[in-house]
Amino acid sequence: MTSKYHQRLGWLCLVTFIAETLLVILSWLLSAMRVEGVRSLLSSEGIRWFFSSFNDLIASPVLVGLLVLMCALGCLQKSRVTTIFGGKKSINFRDRLALYVALAFLLIYVVIIILLTLMPHAILLSATGHLFPSAFSRSLVPIIAFGICIFSVAFGLMAGVMQNLSDILQALSFGIAKGAPLLVFYLFAVQLVGCLRFVFG
Repeated sequence: MTSKYHQRLGWLCLVTFIAETLLVILSWLLSAMRVEGVRSLLSSEGIRWFFSSFNDLIASPVLVGLLVLMCALGCLQKSRVTTIFGGKKSINFRDRLALYVALAFLLIYVVIIILLTLMPHAILLSATGHLFPSAFSRSLVPIIAFGICIFSVAFGLMAGVMQNLSDILQALSFGIAKGAPLLVFYLFAVQLVGCLRFVFG
């Protein structure tokens, strides 16, 4: 499964790279033909844009969302709580207690988020008192990811799967390591989208 996943992402990266190469050639041809509204990536303006905007294109909310979700899902998998819900493991007393404690921590976290969002004049609401758009809506993915991490770490510690800070750190970084090929594809994809916007924007 993992090899197929990597192979598909590899092909997607290759297709994206080829598409961007073709876009560079197409933008040059259309610009040479003086097609209105098209800018060449091979012009001095295009080359300056490519080098100066690379960091800004990558450093987007999408990247932040990917990283925090990878942390959360990797931590969830490392805690082995998924084996209980998947029916792959019999639930003993320690696992059951760990699950109850983790759910209690998650419930406390949800209550705190509710107090910060649904109460009158809540901190995470917008200036007009709305949820969308607001500080809450802009940080929705990190809020969900942090809740998953709290649940996973609490379960892992109580179940004995995680025993120290090193184990917790490994759990949090496990998802990023496993999802690294997706980050590589993201780099190709976000650059292609940025180039399309530059050429036809």
